[in-house]
Amino acid sequence: MQRALSLAKRGLYTTRPNPAVGCVLVKDGKVIGEGFHPKAGQPHAEVFALRAAGDLAVGATAYVTLEPCSHFGRTPPCANALIAAQVSRVVMATLDANPQVAGQGLARLEAAGIATRVGVCEAEARALNVGFLQTMAGQRPYVRLKVAASLDGRTAMSSGESKWITGSAARLDVQHYRAMSGAVITGIGTVLADDPLLNVRQVSDGTPLETIPQPLRVVIDRHQRMPSNAQILKDPDSVLMVTLNPEESKLKDSAECWQYQSLALLLDELKQKKQIHDVLVEAGATLSGAFIAAGLVDELIVYLAPTLLGSLARPMFDLPFLHMSEQIRWQTVSVTPVGDDLKWVLRSV
Repeated sequence: MQRALSLAKRGLYTTRPNPAVGCVLVKDGKVIGEGFHPKAGQPHAEVFALRAAGDLAVGATAYVTLEPCSHFGRTPPCANALIAAQVSRVVMATLDANPQVAGQGLARLEAAGIATRVGVCEAEARALNVGFLQTMAGQRPYVRLKVAASLDGRTAMSSGESKWITGSAARLDVQHYRAMSGAVITGIGTVLADDPLLNVRQVSDGTPLETIPQPLRVVIDRHQRMPSNAQILKDPDSVLMVTLNPEESKLKDSAECWQYQSLALLLDELKQKKQIHDVLVEAGATLSGAFIAAGLVDELIVYLAPTLLGSLARPMFDLPFLHMSEQIRWQTVSVTPVGDDLKWVLRSV
């Protein structure tokens, strides 16, 4: 199963909106076939593994990181393919939360007389597709909020100057999160201050850039302050403007425009209309603070640089608390060095 998980990660950046899945076929203690799902519309992991195994698949054990699908979508059901290949056993890391599957693949395999097991390396498998599993279970997209800060918790000078607090290694690491996200959300303040592209330009594992779907860049610009020469508008097809009056937007003929109602409703619309399971928030203190205050952040990624910006510099989050009882506590997942900086990953308690 560890090998299947490793294979699944090879499709982490390229499968959206499908989940990343890996499969390994074993017979008489030897691997006879393996595969991963590279892209939506292409064969699933089980199909690639079965093709590699050929007739040797008869009587083999399949290790799959996600329950084999049981419905006809853009490809036939993988449960059917495993049954037709006459495997003797299927080991699944986790069940699929997709209502079209959700135990039905397991049931179909068992009805065909195939032995099954569920729950091997389940935590790792669920972490690999946390956004997909969350939205398929009927919840909102999984939200990661990224911030780069100094040791004294500052993200920009009082003038707005912020380039650069962290080093190049940390900035490359952020590309990983963009590449695995269906949407990157920012505010107009960040666009005006930094003029960012917010696209994927490089990933450290060598995945070819042309195979990675660019995330939808979502700009919350309620009062339509977006300059027409902003870098983000160089590719307007992957930009979504969110404003109070989309019909009056000067960008409505070049970029998609939605009406702003609330952050929670925006996330729900991204799921329903765009099949987005994972969202990355890269914004200033105001919008970042608003996401946290609304309880919409699942994972906080803080890149801490060994530098001090001083008391006049801008804070990480605009959260004007007055009492200790208002504090929002997080749980540390990991702290790892990234170049000269530290990456601190936290989840909401």
